[in-house]
Amino acid sequence: MTSPHPFRFATDLQEPFPGRSLADTARELEALGYSTVFVPDHFDEGLGPITAMATAAAATTTLKVGPLVLDCDFRHPAVLARELASIDVLSEGRLEVGLGAGWKRADYDRSGITMDAPKVRVDRMIEHATVLKGLFAAGPFSFDGEHYTITELEGTPAPYHPGGPPILVAGGAKRVLRFAGKVADIVGVNASIHSGEVDGAAAQDSLADRFDEKVGWVRDGAGDRFDALEINAWIAVASLTDEGDAVAESLAPLYDTDAASVRSSPLTMIGSLEEISQMLHERRERWGYSYFVLPGGQAREFAPLVEALTGA
Repeated sequence: MTSPHPFRFATDLQEPFPGRSLADTARELEALGYSTVFVPDHFDEGLGPITAMATAAAATTTLKVGPLVLDCDFRHPAVLARELASIDVLSEGRLEVGLGAGWKRADYDRSGITMDAPKVRVDRMIEHATVLKGLFAAGPFSFDGEHYTITELEGTPAPYHPGGPPILVAGGAKRVLRFAGKVADIVGVNASIHSGEVDGAAAQDSLADRFDEKVGWVRDGAGDRFDALEINAWIAVASLTDEGDAVAESLAPLYDTDAASVRSSPLTMIGSLEEISQMLHERRERWGYSYFVLPGGQAREFAPLVEALTGA
């Protein structure tokens, strides 16, 4: 990388802080220096993402909002584009649009929505992203795909900025990450969850030695635009502690590895403020990670890290 992106931090908020409203929580996150509040798109987690994003945006003035990530199987892109553009306009350009192909089997089993094979879900996500970007652009848009057909539809309202809000595509497998490198503004480089639930295989795929190849897939898709991309990490385990080795040792059996490997995963943050700061600089140097998403329940705990590193 010729010029690393400055650090920024988000939180994945499944529910407001205890005893606080969502609006109050969003204002506090803004005051703590977080760049973005993300909300999930699972049927058993949190508020509906469209409503939650709109509420958080209305309560704040600088905080960005976004879904991490919208399951493209759940909503038609022509309908979604209008809702997202509305949030983007009303927030004056503070929306980031996270997209994914869907991975959580329980979402599908419990809702009755068909969980197609991975290839079909990724095909649909690629078309979905294409339609969203087309409807965010100026003028009537047409598209004739396997999953979606759009005929001379003009996206309304027009997004706040020409071309629409930044697109974040997240995944852990080759095809998704190559596509993300090609079309996204922000790429979430994550573990691959092949089984449809977080398990030992997913934990193994979050270890450091897997990510040289994953970022390589992003680079292959991006070509000359790679340095313009922000690389995003969804932090699965976060612990601000002076006993980092002990915490990691307790987690090592879940990852089927040793404590040092747990701590070196780009999807964990375990250690003191100084140790984690060093880790993040090393991860940015090795993989390009500059945009970190912390668990909502630990947003207050990690505020000193956000204050220390934001913009650095």
